[in-house]
Amino acid sequence: MYSKKVMDHFTNPRNVGEMPDADGIGEEGNPVCGDAMKLFIKVKDDVITDVKFQTFGCGAAIAVSSMVTEVAKGMTLDEAMKITKESLSEALDGLPPQKMHCSNLGADALHKAIEDYRSKKA
Repeated sequence: MYSKKVMDHFTNPRNVGEMPDADGIGEEGNPVCGDAMKLFIKVKDDVITDVKFQTFGCGAAIAVSSMVTEVAKGMTLDEAMKITKESLSEALDGLPPQKMHCSNLGADALHKAIEDYRSKKA
């Protein structure tokens, strides 16, 4: 059902936790399934230097949260804005169709964190 990568990121999630001094915070949730995600970013010279997350949800939601932090770290803000639900699913070697909405949460929370950072900086 789940790929080895999904299971790895679910059982050993990377970058879990809060970031009290975050430059941007993005929150996303899906009331239908009950998943909720909060993503924190640290930015220096337009590059994401650190990412952390807190997620309440299913294994796929946790795996997506973990993967989005791994993928986005080191990217410029413009590069990170191009991360999509499809690219996150591919990075995890696929998600079951009924779990694709979880990859939306990851991409949307990241984009909201970047928008939050940019609005604070403006």
